[in-house]
Amino acid sequence: MLSTRLVAVAFGGLLVAGCVPNPDQFATEPVEINTPGGVVTCQLYTPNRVIWDRSVARPDTMTVQQADNYCRGEGQRQLRR
Repeated sequence: MLSTRLVAVAFGGLLVAGCVPNPDQFATEPVEINTPGGVVTCQLYTPNRVIWDRSVARPDTMTVQQADNYCRGEGQRQLRR
């Protein structure tokens, strides 16, 4: 009985994993934005995936969180266009 449950749980996990979107499928060309702290390179995603927007390069004086915030802001700005 335990092995049947284990197989069912494993199969269910595989089904769910197949439904999780891969960010690479939604990526756009990276963009560079000028910020007061320097140039940040952002990996933006399709408009309905703005939450995934993130920095891929930033000035050494800027934290990852700060750079990511600029990128999410840029994604939101492009979404409003």
